Amino acid sequence: MNFKFFKPLLALAIAFFVQFSAQTDAPKYSYTEAFKPFFYQNNGTETRSASGQPGHNYWQNSADYILIATLDDAKNEISGSAEITYTNNSFDDLSFLWLQLDQNLFKKDSRGNAIVPTSGSRNGAHGQEFDGGYTIKSVEILSANGKNLKVNPKYSISDTRMQIDLPQDLKAKGGIVKFIINYSFVSPNYGSDRMGVEPTKNGKIFTIAQWFPRMSVYDDQMGWNTLPYLGAGEFYLEYGDVTANITVPANHYVVASGELLNPKEVYTNDQNKKWDAARNSEKTVIVRSAAEANATAKSSASTKTWKFKMVNTRDFAWASSSAFIIDAARINLPSGKKSLAVSAYPVESDGDAAWARSTEYTKTSIEHYSKKWYEYTYPTAVNVAGNEGGMEYPGIVFCHMDSKGADLWGVTDHEFGHNWFPMIVGSNERMYAWMDEGFNTFINGISEKEFNKGEYHQPRPLQSMAPAFNSDQMEAVMTPPDNLKERNLGFLGYYKPGAGLQMLRDNILGEERFDKAFREYIKRWAFKHPTPDDFFRTMENVSGEELNWFWRGWFANKWKIDQAVKNVKYKNGDFTKGAVIQLENIGQLPMPVNMEIKFKDGTTQNMKLPVEIWKRNTEWTFEVPTKKEIISVQLDPKGTLPDANVMDNIFKIEASSITDKVDLKEFVGSFSSKQIPLKIVNSIKNDQLMAQATGQMALALEYEGSDKFTFAMAGIELQFSKNRKSFTLNQGGQQYEFTKD
Repeated sequence: MNFKFFKPLLALAIAFFVQFSAQTDAPKYSYTEAFKPFFYQNNGTETRSASGQPGHNYWQNSADYILIATLDDAKNEISGSAEITYTNNSFDDLSFLWLQLDQNLFKKDSRGNAIVPTSGSRNGAHGQEFDGGYTIKSVEILSANGKNLKVNPKYSISDTRMQIDLPQDLKAKGGIVKFIINYSFVSPNYGSDRMGVEPTKNGKIFTIAQWFPRMSVYDDQMGWNTLPYLGAGEFYLEYGDVTANITVPANHYVVASGELLNPKEVYTNDQNKKWDAARNSEKTVIVRSAAEANATAKSSASTKTWKFKMVNTRDFAWASSSAFIIDAARINLPSGKKSLAVSAYPVESDGDAAWARSTEYTKTSIEHYSKKWYEYTYPTAVNVAGNEGGMEYPGIVFCHMDSKGADLWGVTDHEFGHNWFPMIVGSNERMYAWMDEGFNTFINGISEKEFNKGEYHQPRPLQSMAPAFNSDQMEAVMTPPDNLKERNLGFLGYYKPGAGLQMLRDNILGEERFDKAFREYIKRWAFKHPTPDDFFRTMENVSGEELNWFWRGWFANKWKIDQAVKNVKYKNGDFTKGAVIQLENIGQLPMPVNMEIKFKDGTTQNMKLPVEIWKRNTEWTFEVPTKKEIISVQLDPKGTLPDANVMDNIFKIEASSITDKVDLKEFVGSFSSKQIPLKIVNSIKNDQLMAQATGQMALALEYEGSDKFTFAMAGIELQFSKNRKSFTLNQGGQQYEFTKD
């Protein structure tokens, strides 16, 4: 799904969150909390390996569908049947089945309707008054466990769920049940921004999704997954094969998930020639022109049946209209296989600045993701102009008919990115929106840079998102979408997890290690059901990096990133001997350090420090070997981190700070105290003053100026007299006088 309004209104949205963020003191950094062990609460099992792979006894159930549907374009009604073959590969016998009836969201008394606020929502039917929801006409079991049956089972419907009681248990490890459901429903005009009916001058556009009863997932995590469909949470579905026969008025043209099996029966001879030509064309071929759409009959008493098939898919959607212009072009896949990019849109959406480039966008997007991450697996990729802001289904997406230019590219690329997450990698969207929307947002950023040499690329540093990410009004990323404030879903489902992967790639693992691990995650869990732990474990095991501190802070909690340059000084007050930089980690989430040092002569030096400097420290001091005068030290100069307070990211050195030079030889010697039986011997090692007390290790002292040296880790301070023949040792509020022997 696409939250396209966040891009043009991003600055306004961020300003909103800045204004309403709670002005409270943030919790202080604790390295024991950040790096504590036992992030993973479960050991590896037979079904899920501790390394993040599917286990040696991993299983998942499957569902094949034979779908028959008829569209009544006058009543906006779909009627049909779903013959479902369900295979139980689990270790459990099943005495009942759960199915999803998502159209019931549009019933007046649905839970989803009950939670629409008075201010409105993108979820639901936008207040349309109609008889929504399924009419279930019959349910019949045809066979079970290898035996033919003719049984009308007991079933019950609870909101958007249906439970079917089986006449006999469905056997574990391969039991199969086949049953058929006959149903009908009236399509909403605006169906939760996922489907609908849009009038145009040449007829209505029907974008049809969540249109047949679909099996709920039975898995090794929750058993039956039966969360109701409320609108915000998307879908969790089993894989299987789908065949669909869709009967529509004869003046309509249908596009759908999967391969069109009977083009010769539904297209004209001329259109069939162009359809075949498109399969071998790098350029867009017009299959049905604007002139043909304008000349079409406004109604038809006869019908046509369009036949489709799709293999190993978790869903199936379609669109039908008399208004469609249809064009297509070949998609080239890395293995040498071919797919077909198809666009369907009305004349209102035509034009080189708008939908005439849709197939180009589709082709380029699919080819990019196939080469970069995992090869596209479907025979077609169809982009449909409808009234949705943007919605994805296997092999087909719905984008708004008014989109054009950068907006159309962005929504097209985003929705087709979903064919990797969650169509190929089948995560539970109802629970973890970030595992599809966030991952997709991340890969979209890479795709945008590459498309047509960056035609629509607009760099957006993550620092610009800091006010929103750090707002106290935000929930944690791991919060299920139905538990989020609706206004927060764009940030927490899309932008923040996408930013997390970007930081992981750019700031923590590096491009090569990240990409290898991310590809492996997709390969391991293609057409399977991963959990967050499976992703986290895979990234750690493949990259070889401990990352639980990052998962804990960015995804599971709302920890803020806030690093600071606390102090910069020259060694012994002399810039020719190098500089000593003191950093502080203020926010709860540690990160590797990237800094830029600017010198008076106009040159710069970049330095990087690993996250391990924060494993047992809240502050870190280190030396920079330089003989040049420093102007400033700045953390994260390119804004790659959403730091909560950029004001303390830069430290500027005043010219006066280089005047207090010292000769360390003047501080060397043996010193004793009358107050305590202790002798301290000062010496020079590697151009640094060392202090060694009787029976103790030597401590490396830092010069603070004005004849004062410190050992910050132990809170020790040595303040020398002007003649260098004595000093006062300060520690823990106690003072001791030492004089030179």
